[in-house]
Amino acid sequence: MTAVVAASAVVAPVAYADDMRARQWYLDAMKAEELWKVSTGKGITVAVLDSGVDSTVSELRGKVLPGRNFYDPEGGPGRIDGKDTERHGTNMAITIAGNGADGGAKGVAPDAQILPVKVSPKASFGYVKPASKGIRYAVDNGARIINMSIAGPDDQAESMEWQKAVDYALKKGALIFAGSGNSGLESRMYPAAIPGVIAVGALDTKGKVTKFSNYGDHLALAAPGESVPARCSGDKSRYCDSYGTSQATAIASASAALIWSAHPDWTANQVLRVMMQTAGHVGPVPSKYIGYGSIRPAQVLLEGKGDPGAPDVNPLLAAQAKKSPGPETSPSPEGTGASGKGPVQASKEPVAAARPEEGGFPLWAIAASAVAVVAIGAAVAVGVRSRRA
Repeated sequence: MTAVVAASAVVAPVAYADDMRARQWYLDAMKAEELWKVSTGKGITVAVLDSGVDSTVSELRGKVLPGRNFYDPEGGPGRIDGKDTERHGTNMAITIAGNGADGGAKGVAPDAQILPVKVSPKASFGYVKPASKGIRYAVDNGARIINMSIAGPDDQAESMEWQKAVDYALKKGALIFAGSGNSGLESRMYPAAIPGVIAVGALDTKGKVTKFSNYGDHLALAAPGESVPARCSGDKSRYCDSYGTSQATAIASASAALIWSAHPDWTANQVLRVMMQTAGHVGPVPSKYIGYGSIRPAQVLLEGKGDPGAPDVNPLLAAQAKKSPGPETSPSPEGTGASGKGPVQASKEPVAAARPEEGGFPLWAIAASAVAVVAIGAAVAVGVRSRRA
């Protein structure tokens, strides 16, 4: 089935090297410089299931493993040196683990390694079989985190194939992040809607949910997805202003890498649990717009917050099971129930017209008190200067 990549097209060229760091507003919002004194993601491999990764760009030299190409097995490895013309997979890898070389963009987890797994051509996605194989390959080859900045509709048969691959990865102890999609509607897109996948929505520069971010009761977390510098499509020497839940997913994956690198004895469940506990949020928890809230690794790494809890209990699946004990008792407001036996019909109302107060706190906010089952705190925001292209 034809589907679409979760990222939006880049908008316009932005400044080069000397201006790059200033444009990465989300690094300041996340207190990246302080975070990197504690953790840089070293020792963590993040698999990027996407359009391939160009390992020749300066930000990724020496950071990209050979990988695999499941979209076109005869076409070479997942590391597509110089051939990722759409630059989608390359930009996700840079956002996760770029080293900032030659004035380029720096990733949230600059010492993480990238395992490229090509599952789609260019910037389109509709290949469940390659992606399912890619998930299994990634965890079998050392990836502790799987980044899928992809989103599209699926029928029940394809959903089952997704689920089998996801279950395999979870049993192997991996975290799987996927973008919710960019239509700005209440819609269950895949693989984000697969139980066990951490569905990620996008935040703007003020920490609020963006107008384009898809939403629903499957949302788990949210991360910055607006004004993210990226190498332009077809011209890797230029940088463009990009946005989308793809970028949000990459930043969430990188944040998990930071936490896991600092706590290598934790399981995937424990890393996810502290991310959920320390997420910033205003309003009901969870929210169908940003799930448990905006990712805040500083709460874990700088403030020491979050209880890792049981190593063998997936907190997201446990929360979903508590909320929806079975398909007979957990109908969705629209369309088919949350049991995954069919797609939920998209709402005609865009998220911008929904509830703006549901947006998460800015990422630099410091939690003051727990107000929910997963320790979502009240907060006091600390100002930070940011720039937009």
